[in-house]
Amino acid sequence: MTTVENTTGATYRAWSKLPNNTIGSTLFSVGMCLRVPYFASVLPRVVALEPGRCEVTAPKWFGIRNHLGTFHAIAACNLAEVAMGMLAEATVPISHRWIPKSMDVRYLTKATTSLRAVAELDVIPDFGTVTDGLDIVVPVSIKDTAGIEVVHADITIWVSAATR
Repeated sequence: MTTVENTTGATYRAWSKLPNNTIGSTLFSVGMCLRVPYFASVLPRVVALEPGRCEVTAPKWFGIRNHLGTFHAIAACNLAEVAMGMLAEATVPISHRWIPKSMDVRYLTKATTSLRAVAELDVIPDFGTVTDGLDIVVPVSIKDTAGIEVVHADITIWVSAATR
């Protein structure tokens, strides 16, 4: 029998076990930053996570500001990578592994507020057919508090069967 317990990795199982509220989201996000310390630079908070979709917020704080006082472009890239990485963790089964391969980023306008990144796949691949490897492009839309897309990233991940 296939269940969340035997098809998904520890990251998504941890998310699934925490309460679906601000406390659970904050605990998960702190744990994520302990596991991937570089993510902590943008103070991310995962607010939604399911196979094929992840939503992450980041406040505008002095540590991410550039010389113009706006959200630094590379900090926005970091936020995009958080959303993509958590989507991959929730989507790619334990029978496979993933790694980022490339990132195409478009800076659309100045980001003057806190940001919300949404990584979402239109279609989840049939991982049972992936043996030699597969490029998956994960689109990430980053919007400001007014809902204006300020950054768009297409992050390609390489997914292959895990060797045991």
